[in-house]
Amino acid sequence: MTTKTIAYLRVSTDKQADKGVSLEAQEDKTHAYASLYDLDLIEVIVDAGESAKSLDRPGLQWALAMLKTGKAEALLVVKLDRLTRSVVDLGKLIETYFALGKAALMSVSEQIDTRSASGRLVLNILASVSQWEREIIAERTSTAMRHKQDKGEYIGGETPYGFKLIDGELFEDDVEQEVIQKAKDFHTAGLSLRKIAAELDKQGIKTRRNSLFAATQIQRMIA
Repeated sequence: MTTKTIAYLRVSTDKQADKGVSLEAQEDKTHAYASLYDLDLIEVIVDAGESAKSLDRPGLQWALAMLKTGKAEALLVVKLDRLTRSVVDLGKLIETYFALGKAALMSVSEQIDTRSASGRLVLNILASVSQWEREIIAERTSTAMRHKQDKGEYIGGETPYGFKLIDGELFEDDVEQEVIQKAKDFHTAGLSLRKIAAELDKQGIKTRRNSLFAATQIQRMIA
């Protein structure tokens, strides 16, 4: 039984025609591959002038929708970089569309055919590389955020009480720093968190939202 297959073609610029990846060259190769491996090539979908930096391409999204709804059983490309140049995006595609039991992915140049065990092995290796790259990116981001935090730099979210944000950097707010000092003095005098909040309220000192300070806010102020 033949496999209902979509051929997906993509070029980002006219210059790619000189490198053997013109739309005509890609179509010739996919037709030859389909004939050789007895594929039922039901549609050829083209993204012309589209970059591989994003998966948000009209042709690709249409092809993926056909796979998802069962109108096609396989996606054929001349080379994986016609599909995406991002290892991370490739991992997402594998997980969503080409995992075991889902649609097949075939590449002419890389000789990948996930209908076979060896083809699935190659794709699983690529998926593992994708997962590794995602984790490396997450680790680098986390390390960078901790470094910025250690330097006292702003890393997002609400500006801490007692500070103001200027051009992405935190600077002490004199008025709020005075409130923090009052809270610390009350704490030194033995007042509970709730009583400190009440004392500040008596003095007309409220939060930025003009409400009574909560005990948790006082705790952060005196820490």
